[in-house]
Amino acid sequence: MSMNVSNVDSLLSQMRAAMAAAQGQPAQAPTAASGGVDFANVLKSSLDGVNQTQRQAQAMQEAFVLGDDKVSLSDTMIAMQKASISFQTAVQVRNKVVSAYNDIMNMQV
Repeated sequence: MSMNVSNVDSLLSQMRAAMAAAQGQPAQAPTAASGGVDFANVLKSSLDGVNQTQRQAQAMQEAFVLGDDKVSLSDTMIAMQKASISFQTAVQVRNKVVSAYNDIMNMQV
């Protein structure tokens, strides 16, 4: 598995979609019946994506350690970094949501 242009384009499109979702632009997000963004579906799909990235990186690590000629060290390291970045992003989003929740709960009404 070598890193080619289509993989880079795919990564860039995923990053753009994540940036648009973080900025509140639900252009490609699943919508609820009321026309708004279905938060549960967006959250689940994001977490599924993080999980898939981590599983792929782990599978590549195992294949490399077992001596599979189809898996290079550079591809394995890139997959591990992608998994790490996606997990760190999920943690930071969680932290922001918890912070916003705490701010709302502490508001005087």
